[in-house]
Amino acid sequence: MAEPRLIYLSNNRLPTEKAHGLQIVQMCEALADAGYAVTLVAPRRFNTRELRGVRSLWVHYGVRRNFAFTRLPCLDLLPLFPRHAIGFLTQTFTYLLAVLVWLPFQQVDLLYTRDLFVGAALALLRPRTPLIYEVHQVHHSRLGRWLQGMLARRAHVVTITRHLADYMRTLGARRVLVAHDGFRAARFANLPSRAEARAAVGWPTDAFIVGWAGRLTMLGVDKGVGVLVEALREVEGAHLAIVGGPEDMVEELRARWTAAGLDGARFLATGQVPPEAVPLYLSACDVCAMPHPWTEQFAYHTSPLKLFEYMAAGRAVVASHLPAFAEVLAEGETALFVPPADARAWAAAIRRLRDDPALRERLGTAARQEAQRYTWSARATAIRTFVEGLVERRAGSRPQTPEV
Repeated sequence: MAEPRLIYLSNNRLPTEKAHGLQIVQMCEALADAGYAVTLVAPRRFNTRELRGVRSLWVHYGVRRNFAFTRLPCLDLLPLFPRHAIGFLTQTFTYLLAVLVWLPFQQVDLLYTRDLFVGAALALLRPRTPLIYEVHQVHHSRLGRWLQGMLARRAHVVTITRHLADYMRTLGARRVLVAHDGFRAARFANLPSRAEARAAVGWPTDAFIVGWAGRLTMLGVDKGVGVLVEALREVEGAHLAIVGGPEDMVEELRARWTAAGLDGARFLATGQVPPEAVPLYLSACDVCAMPHPWTEQFAYHTSPLKLFEYMAAGRAVVASHLPAFAEVLAEGETALFVPPADARAWAAAIRRLRDDPALRERLGTAARQEAQRYTWSARATAIRTFVEGLVERRAGSRPQTPEV
C-alpha cells in the first residue's frame, strides 16, 4: 500500500535562526517516520548572511533526508519594509499565488500548515482535501478571528496547549487534538557527562551554572532573562550561560550584569550555535531556566522547544508558574515553579538547587523520564492516529484521540 502523500506548507524563511524552523523540520522528519510521504514547501526568501551559506536544510537541522523540500517563488519586500504591513502582505500573497499555481500538479492526500492565511486559502480552494491546521496563537483581529473560525470548522485542528484547544472549540472546532511540542530523541541519546560537556565547551569545571537556550524574544516580547540577572545577584558564585541571541540583547544583558557588580567572567555567552550543538551546552549546565513573564501568549499559547530539550537533557528546571508550562511540568517532581518576574523568588529557588545536589539530580532524572512522552515521533504518530480515527468515525466508529 502506497504511503499517504502529505504536503506541509510553511510560509517561513527556511532555514531560520528561530525555533519554529527547527519545529517544522523535525516534525516533517517525524511525519515521514510515521508513514507519510512528506514534502515541505516554503517560500524562496532573502535570508540572513549567516544562513545564506546553508547548503542543506537536512544537515543544518541535523535530521535525516526522509522528506522532500521545495521552495516556491515570492516577492519578498520584508527586508525593505520589515515593520510595515505591505512587506508581509506582498510576501504572503505572492507565496499563496505560487502555491495555488503549483499545487494542482501535485498528488496529495493530506495538507498540513501552521499558517493562518495559508490554511484559509487551502480551506477555500481545496475543500475536499483533508487539512491539518496546527494552532500556535490566537489571532485577535476581526479578520484573524473569522479566518480561525473558518479553519476551526473545516480542518483537523492540532493545538500545542489545552487553552488553545478550548479556544478553537469556542469557534466551532469539533475535531481537536492537543499535541504539545517536543524534541528529537536522537539528539539526546548519547549525552556527555556534565564534566565532559564543560571540557568540550570551555566552561569552568566547578562552577554552578544556570542556563538559557534560544532566542531572547518572541513576537517582539522579552522572554524575561533579565530576571535571571537580578536573581543571580543574590546567588553567590552563580554563573549565567546564554546560548542564543540576538547579539544586541545578549550585550545588553551583559551590561546589566556588570553594572550590578557581578564578575564578567561568570557571564557565559555563546551566541547562536547550530541546533546539533545545543544538547552539549545543556549538558554543561546545572540548572536550566524558563523565566517567561506573564502574558497571554506565554501563559496560554506557548509550548517552547527549549522546555522539552531541557527535560531531555536531564537538567533541573526552574520555570515561571504559567498554565502552559504546568501542562507539562509538575511542581517538586520535574521542576520548581516560581512566580513570574519575582527576582527574589527566583534567587531562592536557584539557591535551593545550588545547595541541594540531590534535589537537582532527582528533578533532572524525573524530567528526562517524563520527556520521553514528548518526542516528535510520539507526536507524529498521535497526529496520524487522530486523522485516521476521524475517517473511521465517519464510517461509524468512535475512536479516542490522545493528548500528547
